[in-house]
Amino acid sequence: MYAQGIIIYPERPMDLANLNAFIAIAETGSFSEAGERLHLTQPAVSKRIAGLEQQLGVRLFDRLGREIGLTQAGRALLPRAYQILNVLDDTRRALTNLSGEVSGRLTLATSHHIGLHRLPALLRAFTRAHPQVALDIQFLDSEVAYEEVLHGRAELAVITLAPETREPIRAVAVWEDPLDFVAAPEHPLARSQVISLADVAQHPAVFPGGNTFTHHIVQRLFEAQGLTPNIAMSTNYLETIKMMVSIGLAWSVLPRTMLDEQVARLPIPGIQLTRQLGYILHTERTLSNAARAFMDLLDSQRDDLA
Repeated sequence: MYAQGIIIYPERPMDLANLNAFIAIAETGSFSEAGERLHLTQPAVSKRIAGLEQQLGVRLFDRLGREIGLTQAGRALLPRAYQILNVLDDTRRALTNLSGEVSGRLTLATSHHIGLHRLPALLRAFTRAHPQVALDIQFLDSEVAYEEVLHGRAELAVITLAPETREPIRAVAVWEDPLDFVAAPEHPLARSQVISLADVAQHPAVFPGGNTFTHHIVQRLFEAQGLTPNIAMSTNYLETIKMMVSIGLAWSVLPRTMLDEQVARLPIPGIQLTRQLGYILHTERTLSNAARAFMDLLDSQRDDLA
């Protein structure tokens, strides 16, 4: 390994537990948060890093007060650490797949909305068909779930798909998810018989966070008409957005599946937003038989596309 101008040849293979601790700290920027992720105490995490630093003969982290940052050696090690762990995971899956059995652990990332509104029936069918599979479901924002698959921490993610997806990630659309403009029933926009996008832009809005795929979809619509929405509040939780809308604080855009008597749909002539929900996978990684079985189940739902 090359770091800080020195070629380092470890005397013995690097301990995988130490590498996992190194990656966890690099991603969280905190020894304590890394410990929570790994279910370890902070001293145990520190001991693993000390062992790795001693083995490699370099310092991997700069510790300035509460701030933790990678050194040059740490930055050089990080992509190699990902590569080592991913190769081992791929090898493990490939060997397990030889048996043809659908078993083992399936790490699946999904958004809160999809996990609540789209997956329960599918997960029930999957666990009944494949009781030997241990499901590890992580509820994350779609953008974070994308990163989990990209870095090999999840085999599959069922999420709101990005407008564009680049290799090595492949996206497969499963559901069309219509989005509607909504406001409280007593909101001035809901009382108007005919409204335009310009009318909507004049009122305060509550939006998903600016880093979300849904935010970008709505933002592009306004930009295409030379408008800027009046975003007064922001949150990534759709149930919270619905609550804020229902009490009259702002208008927003919600999936049609969430609409009920608490909010009023705002029909805007000539405008119908939609987003695609589906799954993503890493094309350069070996998928377990369990992941392939779950993909088959998701693919069976694609006939229901609107």
